[in-house]
Amino acid sequence: MNSEHPVSKVKWVDIEMVEANDYNPNNVAGTEMRLLYVSIKHDGYTQPIVTVYDKDRDKYIIVDGFHRYFIAKNNEDIRSSTEGKVPIVVISKDINERMAATIRHNRARGSHSIRGMSSMVFSMLDNGWNDIDICNHLGMSPDELLRLKHITGFSKLFSDTEYNKAWMTKSQILLRKKEEDAHADR
Repeated sequence: MNSEHPVSKVKWVDIEMVEANDYNPNNVAGTEMRLLYVSIKHDGYTQPIVTVYDKDRDKYIIVDGFHRYFIAKNNEDIRSSTEGKVPIVVISKDINERMAATIRHNRARGSHSIRGMSSMVFSMLDNGWNDIDICNHLGMSPDELLRLKHITGFSKLFSDTEYNKAWMTKSQILLRKKEEDAHADR
């Protein structure tokens, strides 16, 4: 193992010693922030915050992990669970290299495909979790879960769900109207 990798030198520092950078273009929606909170609450910190040390200010400046920092900074239960500290690694980069590293970290995360998420939800339901479990553990709203269920096309996923006319497509609505009109003419 190469001990030059930053992850081999994770350390816990007081959250007041850590600051955001002033250039990160990454924004996270409220739903994902709530999910990050749930993730840290349930799983703990599984990734350190990547920083550079600014010796003039005696602060660790975030390169990647602002939202993990933000969750600790703004949630007393998380902060107290870590005794007011956050896990960091320190890299040594100039400002352009830091910005490039921030972008690489952000872009490397990728995104979840809807089909992949639907398949995972189907497996979780098949393995015994109910809608409430999935919504709570994945940070989803019931409507979002319902849409994922609908995408899978598996009727089994709808076994405990009340039918809602809003799920019908325009073509289905027109077809139903024709059927009702034809039935009324008889």
